[in-house]
Amino acid sequence: MANRALQFLDIPRRDPEKLSVDDRLKSFREIYASFDENGAAEQAGRCLACGNPFCEWKCPVHNYIPNWLQLIADGKLFEAAELSHKTNSLPEVCGRICPQDRLCEGACTLNDGLGAVTIGSVEKYITDEALRQGWRPDLSAVRQTGRRVAIVGAGPAGLGCADVLARNGVKPVVFDRYPRIGGLLTFGIPPFKLEKEVVETRREIMEGMGVEFRLGVEVGRDVGFEELVSGYDGVFLGMGTYRYVRGGFPGEDLAGVYEALPYLISNVRRELGLEQEAPGYIDLRDKRVVVLGGGDTGMDCIRTALRQGAETVSCTYRRDEANMPGSRRDYRNSREEGCEFLFNRQPVEIVGTDKVEAVKVVETQLGSPGPRGRRVPEPVPGSEQLIEADAVIVAFGFQPDPPDWFGSLGIKLHPDGRVRVSSDPRRPFQTTHEKVFAGGDMVRGSDLVVTAVFEGREAARGILDYLDV
Repeated sequence: MANRALQFLDIPRRDPEKLSVDDRLKSFREIYASFDENGAAEQAGRCLACGNPFCEWKCPVHNYIPNWLQLIADGKLFEAAELSHKTNSLPEVCGRICPQDRLCEGACTLNDGLGAVTIGSVEKYITDEALRQGWRPDLSAVRQTGRRVAIVGAGPAGLGCADVLARNGVKPVVFDRYPRIGGLLTFGIPPFKLEKEVVETRREIMEGMGVEFRLGVEVGRDVGFEELVSGYDGVFLGMGTYRYVRGGFPGEDLAGVYEALPYLISNVRRELGLEQEAPGYIDLRDKRVVVLGGGDTGMDCIRTALRQGAETVSCTYRRDEANMPGSRRDYRNSREEGCEFLFNRQPVEIVGTDKVEAVKVVETQLGSPGPRGRRVPEPVPGSEQLIEADAVIVAFGFQPDPPDWFGSLGIKLHPDGRVRVSSDPRRPFQTTHEKVFAGGDMVRGSDLVVTAVFEGREAARGILDYLDV
């Protein structure tokens, strides 16, 4: 019998099949296939079961990765699904969109020349296949406490919080202004990375766990926040970050300049058949498109424009390729699909009279490290150039946009608008209002989906302590 501990020597890393570029650009469906049972078991069996699993430490939710890989290698699918859900409320989502190359797979011992275990694809397989075969979370032993918690925001943080509360007998009631759950999982992330049926399935699972969703309801407009504070035993805020970062250069207000998020949202609404509710579908067919910014949102905009039939798409980034903040997988896919990347280029003006005609950029070189440790790009004198464009998408990131009612209820903020929360390990993520907790991007700033899930789950732990249940 072959030594399974040395299986990684005989079996190379293999990722699921990926659609050809021609097929990808014809639709907005996911581009990656899924493992079958044999493929998942084979790849999971490559795990070394390290005594100190770096993959687990690098994962923001600290998944029991070697353990559920072993269960899949042994053919124990339902057990793997149960274990996966002990640390992660959205494993099928994280398996699809986490930047595993920078997290678990990047920390895998086999990543040093032998090919990291395909952790993300196995994680995706576990939940997808378990649900297909009928697995559902077992809450039969949960004792209902009679307590109710209002959750504002049905994004990753809110869903993570609701999941943990429901498993501890507390009734979560989730309010969200969108007509579907998921927040930016549904309306911001394009379907070619995350098909929306995946999120709708998660909604069915959570409703089966006792989570109540009140969708199309905006807190502060349709229901007062004071009503939630007075009518529920606790409140969790998971409202994300939606105010986009401006470049601060001339021409940003010209016709043909679009913010990344409204652009992505309008396209997803059209794909979902909700375009009549969109504030204006942005169609970039046959246009020369320039995307400003090299993060994950920029990659999403690039690949959306290419699928819409843009004539050309280029992306400017003020640092070099090695310093790009986005997922390497998304970057590779963007290049394969036809985007031209212009590194060490910093926009200084969007040029045009009545509408966009070009983007003026200056070449940069990396100088000394700044306050956050990253080398600061410095303009090269006399290196300005024009990039002709019919449309420009600004994708510099997002900042918190706290509503006015925060102040009236004593919820204090940091100077940049992020919500202040407690560092008390017994009551993590409690705000300066003892009954209100918060987590995700509105606390940390724009970050990963998996980080928001973790903070929502941790906030639920704080709420349970506050409720003494």
